[in-house]
Amino acid sequence: MFNKHTKEITWGGRPLLIETGQIARQAAGAVMVTYGETSVFTAVTAAKKAKAGIDFFPLTVNYQEKAYAAGKIPGGFFKREARPSEAEILICRLIDRPIRPLFVSSFKNETQVSCTVMSHDLENQADIVAIIGTSAALTLSGLPFMGPIAGVRVGYIDGEYVLNPTDEDLEKSDLDLVVAGTRDAVLMVESQASELSEDIMLGAVMYGHEQMQVVIDAIIELAEVAAKDPIELPEEEDNSALIADIKKMAEGGLRDAYGETDKQTRVGKISEVKDAVKEKFVEDGDEAKSILVGGILKDVEKGIVRGDIIKTGKRIDGRALDTVRAVVGEVNILPRTHGSALFTRGETQSICVTTLGTGDDEQFIDALTGTYKENFMLHYNFPPYSVGEVGRSGFTSRREVGHGKLAWRAVKAVLPEKDDFPYTIRIVSEITESNGSSSMATVCGASLSMMDAGVPISRPVSGIAMGLIKEGDDYAVLSDILGDEDHLGDMDFKVAGTTEGITSLQMDIKITGITKDIMEAALNQAKGGRATILSEMNKALDTAREEMNEHAPRIETIQVKKDKIREIIGTGGKVIREICEVTGAKVDIDDDGVVKVSSSDGIAIKAALDWINGIVAEPEVGKTYEGKVVKTVDFGAFVNFLGSKDGLVHISELANERVKQVTDVVKEGETVKVKVLGVDDRGKVRLSIKAVLADEARGDDEAEKEES
Repeated sequence: MFNKHTKEITWGGRPLLIETGQIARQAAGAVMVTYGETSVFTAVTAAKKAKAGIDFFPLTVNYQEKAYAAGKIPGGFFKREARPSEAEILICRLIDRPIRPLFVSSFKNETQVSCTVMSHDLENQADIVAIIGTSAALTLSGLPFMGPIAGVRVGYIDGEYVLNPTDEDLEKSDLDLVVAGTRDAVLMVESQASELSEDIMLGAVMYGHEQMQVVIDAIIELAEVAAKDPIELPEEEDNSALIADIKKMAEGGLRDAYGETDKQTRVGKISEVKDAVKEKFVEDGDEAKSILVGGILKDVEKGIVRGDIIKTGKRIDGRALDTVRAVVGEVNILPRTHGSALFTRGETQSICVTTLGTGDDEQFIDALTGTYKENFMLHYNFPPYSVGEVGRSGFTSRREVGHGKLAWRAVKAVLPEKDDFPYTIRIVSEITESNGSSSMATVCGASLSMMDAGVPISRPVSGIAMGLIKEGDDYAVLSDILGDEDHLGDMDFKVAGTTEGITSLQMDIKITGITKDIMEAALNQAKGGRATILSEMNKALDTAREEMNEHAPRIETIQVKKDKIREIIGTGGKVIREICEVTGAKVDIDDDGVVKVSSSDGIAIKAALDWINGIVAEPEVGKTYEGKVVKTVDFGAFVNFLGSKDGLVHISELANERVKQVTDVVKEGETVKVKVLGVDDRGKVRLSIKAVLADEARGDDEAEKEES
């Protein structure tokens, strides 16, 4: 019934199994990939005909983690998986980036990749398994995919590279790097690092490329017995005459336009040339012809820009290859925020705002591996006005999620330990202008705004985007690329780091001819660019402010015994609520007995701390305390002191003289001073007012003697 095929190898000390032919047989390609006991099912489908009226490849990648994969039931009211989490969106992008450039350029059929995590062993991460499953499904599908590819994760522990480290390994690793590529070339890199050198980062990329080859071989061997016949693509029309006519008409005007260094002027002239060409060669309503002419014009643009850079070393805006645009950093630009910065690099600009919160503000993340709290968030917003356009607002795009996470990784390495700085940190980057690498502007602005807020980061972080133009054996590496250089170039290579090393590296390559030497040159050139940007940032602020903004909350931390936690919280939270309501401070307690008291008012913090210290303090024999009479009985009075402590003042200890009735000396609600006489084995406290009076009398006598 089933024509099932399998391929199994040992990879990184664990079994990797690829299966096809049994499940989802109506899809173009479908595989189940299992690594250890983590299983991801991937299905690929494509429309039979090209989608009309588009000039791009309509590829959609969906990745979903099912709660049952880890033996869990989803939280929430509906008890089913809903919209994708941030982690799922990031993995969608991780899969999309290396496969998109490998489809034949003429293929415009709507294509969908669906990855579903069906089993998770809480050890082997599913993103690498999903990349492999996508590659295998596409290779088997018969679609015009020039793969296969593979993906690996590389760690760096005790000076050694580690293949596919587990979650436990990553906790002690100085590197978390994902690399994807073909047999011959690296296509994509995504990483987070603890200030590592360029040599170590490059070594990790090359190590990952070497280790993925066995997986690529396994996919090829499986395809030899299970792949479908390649689909037939329509023959491309001979448009050589049209290309020649358009080039003759447009080249001069486009070359003149690209001589303008101002973006808006350049864009205006380019639009005029394109409109004129389309008016001549495209009839009204002929959408297919319009798309064809648009593609030809883009090729003419590419030829002009790329050719001039290779021949002259001069770029669109007149800069040399390694020159960074003018950089200006400003801090404290918003009066009521905790920390703010305006970072401008050429025509790219970001306003970054840092907000400090307490434990209540931490983000709860429900992952397959378990629920955990995150005390550092970075959110990136890219409104249409940043590029002078009208567009939809009000939702977060996949691109915004991805750029925000890249900046998050870049600055995460320099954050203080939570025990040393017990705040929740949220950074928001508002991109107000964009012409090349707004994500790296976010890194720089985030660093400045945190220092402005008084976050004691170890060192400031700067970031830069590098580009590449490669024609044959000739190539040029570009520092601080413009938007046009990104669109028309062969590589987008983003590097962030400090003076001590790299904290994040992201690379996307559109061609297969990138060598180790080119990557090494790009990394070294990026190092110089980062240093230039950092020196300009330092003119605004080069270290964290010693004092936090007056509007930021202050947090004081104390450690209490675990058996005292219940007393601070009280029955049903009664005590802790009362502390917060009366003092105005916020109180957080963790399971280890760490108590955090926060408020922007120092008096409120002191009042709450005094209250808590009173609750957890143990009465000391011989020490005097102030308390309140809470009850009177025939044989004495009960006095509440140290917050929640009660003790008995026996009738014989109320006064120096004999007392007939307790209420003759004290009444309920009265504040009195009491001295601890003793604490018995059951914790009952004996108090005395008479002893306090005796101490005060001795003090008066000694004072009189000194006066005489």
